[in-house]
Amino acid sequence: MPAYAMSAGTVLVMSGDKVHMDNFSILGPIDPQVGDASGKQIRALGYLIRYKKLIDKAENGRLNTAEITVLIEKFGQAVLYRYEKARELSIRLLTEWLVNCKFKDWKKTQDKGRKVNDQLRRRRARAIAQKLSDPDIWHSHSGGISMEVLRQDIKLEIDDFEKDSELNQALRVYCRLLRN
Repeated sequence: MPAYAMSAGTVLVMSGDKVHMDNFSILGPIDPQVGDASGKQIRALGYLIRYKKLIDKAENGRLNTAEITVLIEKFGQAVLYRYEKARELSIRLLTEWLVNCKFKDWKKTQDKGRKVNDQLRRRRARAIAQKLSDPDIWHSHSGGISMEVLRQDIKLEIDDFEKDSELNQALRVYCRLLRN
């Protein structure tokens, strides 16, 4: 992956046995894009977060008249349900693919050498999926997450293909062919 994979592309990248990146590669946060009533694509997670903030304000008795109007007019229950399902699907797919692909040969933890079981694989995969789909962390659908951030903040094992000259050259040639 010599360039980038965003949102659904990130989920697909995680479906492999390994994640290959270099210092110029980025993955994007997982943020389902859904069509609104006009057909325009919007961020489902941003919509859900805004709804939750308004509900929290309402529960604390701090909702103003304008916010009440927005809550009534803009947050239909069927739409919210669809957005919640889009979020759940993204997290479920990423969790399953990490467990079944990337983590399938994970036998021991790196830090303490503990034996890894299916429960630990699933818990770790779900934590990664939830973190990658948290808009409060990434702030933007189009914001890139570098290899170093993925390694340090998410503790994801990434293979740096720049260190393998044969693989590096093959990937760059392949990408040039695709672009042409």
